[in-house]
Amino acid sequence: MKKDAQAIISSPEFKALVARKGQVSAILTVIMLGAYFGFILVLAFNKGLLSTMLTDGLSVGIPVGLFVILLAWGLTGVYVFWANDKYDSAVNEIRQGLKRSE
Repeated sequence: MKKDAQAIISSPEFKALVARKGQVSAILTVIMLGAYFGFILVLAFNKGLLSTMLTDGLSVGIPVGLFVILLAWGLTGVYVFWANDKYDSAVNEIRQGLKRSE
């Protein structure tokens, strides 16, 4: 089993796949950090915008904050979907390809 794992890890296909995983992770992280720090910066430097009332008892900040939370859940879902659909199937293809070449 250890030999199989080492063969997978050292294969160029797997290295490319790991690089792609890093790219997907980085893109999703940048999106989330941009949304979160954007919200915090608006809160810090333009409180009036977020405190604008939409209706009685509901300011702009509430739906924007909710959006940031839902965005985090959504991006997590995107990553899980990508990992389960693309990443895992690609790892299995690499594994099967290495088994066939033995």
